[in-house]
Amino acid sequence: MAPRDMRTWKIKGLDLQLTETGDAGPPLLLVHGFPLDHTMWEGQLAELARQARVLAPDLRGFGNSEPAGESVLMEEYADDLAALLDVRGISEPVVFCGLSMGGYIAWQFFRRHRARLRGLILCDTRAAGDTAMAAQARLVNAQRALIEGVGFLADAMLEKLFAAETRQRRPELVEATRQVMLRASPRGVAAALRGMAARADVSAWLPTIDLPTLVICGREDAITNVEEMRGMAERLPQARFVEVAGAGHMAPLEQPQAVNEAICEFLGAA
Repeated sequence: MAPRDMRTWKIKGLDLQLTETGDAGPPLLLVHGFPLDHTMWEGQLAELARQARVLAPDLRGFGNSEPAGESVLMEEYADDLAALLDVRGISEPVVFCGLSMGGYIAWQFFRRHRARLRGLILCDTRAAGDTAMAAQARLVNAQRALIEGVGFLADAMLEKLFAAETRQRRPELVEATRQVMLRASPRGVAAALRGMAARADVSAWLPTIDLPTLVICGREDAITNVEEMRGMAERLPQARFVEVAGAGHMAPLEQPQAVNEAICEFLGAA
């Protein structure tokens, strides 16, 4: 098993934690969803390190990374990641793999840092922006997180994140995810909610994304469903769509073997 290096780096005046492993193949950037941290990729790190240099950051305000800002736009997260690559001396184009909010960040990374990309992997995410009602709910929850903490959010999200079979047969996985959520900074959670509420609808960009792309969706995803994600993949010029059985919104965590097989095949071809 490849050794892991977990260190904090100063990025744009912030302390951001990065876990690195593997040194063969192209750089692979694993960007977690909301309100999680790099540990959601635990099922990928060792396997993918055999084929890539894997970088799994904690976004600002999550995991062991420092929060900053009342609102953090997806563009700002994308710029943080580009700066992180600079600090690590990585000039070679990367494969950017993002889940959910990580996918929202991927769109902006493409728009702002296209030359730094070799390919995209989009897991359980969407191109559409929030409806007015959804955006307002995020803003309400942002304020509530600052007042109450993030426990209410974890309780509300967990049932939507996992397939029914996962919740029934692997309660320890669901509880571990809950604990990750509870460790998130309320400031970081609030800033991300405000940033997601403000994000653009990028559906019109899809035909212009001139990169090899892998689109992965859990068959039981209740947040970004199979029909929506398949339709998104059909509009991406170089996309392959993979539906993962026995998984909800957290496909990489619920079915790591199936997800790893898809990613390894993609890395070999990208």
